[in-house]
Amino acid sequence: MVTPAGLPPQVPALYECTITHVRTRPRRYAFTHRTYMWLTDPARPPRFPAALRPLARFDPRDHFGGRHATVRAALDAYLAAQGVDLHGGPVRMLSHARVLGHVFNPLTLYWCHDPAGTLVCVVAEVHNTYGERHAYLLHTDERDTARVAKDFYVSPFFPVDGGYRMRLPEPQDRLHLTVHLERPGGGTPFTATVRGERRPATAPGLLRAAARHPWSTAAVSAGIRRHGIRLLLRGLPVRHRPVHAPQEGFE
Repeated sequence: MVTPAGLPPQVPALYECTITHVRTRPRRYAFTHRTYMWLTDPARPPRFPAALRPLARFDPRDHFGGRHATVRAALDAYLAAQGVDLHGGPVRMLSHARVLGHVFNPLTLYWCHDPAGTLVCVVAEVHNTYGERHAYLLHTDERDTARVAKDFYVSPFFPVDGGYRMRLPEPQDRLHLTVHLERPGGGTPFTATVRGERRPATAPGLLRAAARHPWSTAAVSAGIRRHGIRLLLRGLPVRHRPVHAPQEGFE
């Protein structure tokens, strides 16, 4: 279902996703992972019958500083620290939900609109496997593309340098995201893509997704660590992890 121009997509929705990571340097390595993600309103997350809630919890503690009553309140506090006011306009959040008590969101995206439905900015919230969080404020162009300097340690095999080129069209019937890492000296040593198709966010839809991808967030976390061990065994050097100071607006 494509939303009319000028309006954000309807929520909630599920997206059956294929996530691909491709490294080209210093050694070529690629893997693909299948999972599902949610598109929601961070002020009003979906609620399911009590028996299904362990399969889909949306906890404000899992985003930004984790100290606000809703994810939307946390997002607004972060945006205010960056000088951005949505004046109550709608936001669409793409993320994993907490499943059976576990959550890991390598990348959460927020498409932020003004009250008329015009896209103001996109926020990319990144979590690493060390329990740290960082948000990037992005202004996309007419091709839904944005560039930003890399300020956060993610992979132990890349230093904190260079920048990202991201293509982040707002999800409609399909989800089609691309993130390129660009390092000094040219070239793109790492690319991640997320491809998905919209599914109804109903109780039967949740059960089908959970059956196809059991304990999905734990699988994402375990997969990242498993592939990291493989890269380590192939001789890739581990880069120093700098101290990450909490960002303004994460209070």
